Amino acid sequence: MFVQVIASCRDEFLAAIEENARSSFTDEPGCRYFDVACDLDDNLHFVFHEVYDNEAAVAAHRAAPHYKIWREAVGKYVVPDSQVNTLSRRLFHYS
Repeated sequence: MFVQVIASCRDEFLAAIEENARSSFTDEPGCRYFDVACDLDDNLHFVFHEVYDNEAAVAAHRAAPHYKIWREAVGKYVVPDSQVNTLSRRLFHYS
């Protein structure tokens, strides 16, 4: 996912996405990875990389209480129409 954050709301956005990422990773058995990154040249542009076991795990994520809170935060802190969601299937992983 890619998002652009409203400049005056960056701190609030970071608090909201940190809670969503932490809750997703710790409370959802199907969430294997949740990374939040900030563009080096634009500290209002963020990329999330989330890895779930399967589509059922994604559906469970979207049904979680913390996800609802996150969606409300998006409405307040993210530039309208800047969010781009993509779903992909992991082919390789090195760590």
